[in-house]
Amino acid sequence: MAVTQRHRIAIVDTDIEFPCPETMSVLHGMAQLGRKGIPLGCRSGGCGVCKIEVVAGDYERAKMSRAHVSIEDEAADRVLACCIRPKSALEIRVIGKINRAFPEQIKNTI
Repeated sequence: MAVTQRHRIAIVDTDIEFPCPETMSVLHGMAQLGRKGIPLGCRSGGCGVCKIEVVAGDYERAKMSRAHVSIEDEAADRVLACCIRPKSALEIRVIGKINRAFPEQIKNTI
């Protein structure tokens, strides 16, 4: 039986770190542990809230909406945390903004 690798994910300029299995997206790995750091939105690539920059490390990426991740973004390792799985330890920088997600819902809760 294959053992699932877990990799350390560190958010630069913070003291936030968490382990994430290779079989899980970086966003889901963080959320499963009840950690904060990367803004949570739809969790499936539709809202763009969890946009990050991978500063160091290797990852596997799933398809991402061009509405949120341009070709230039992808070339610069700016991706959606819900659409990447770690293949090594990662250092990431959060660039997504929570207030971009579901603006009508946010307005209705204020």
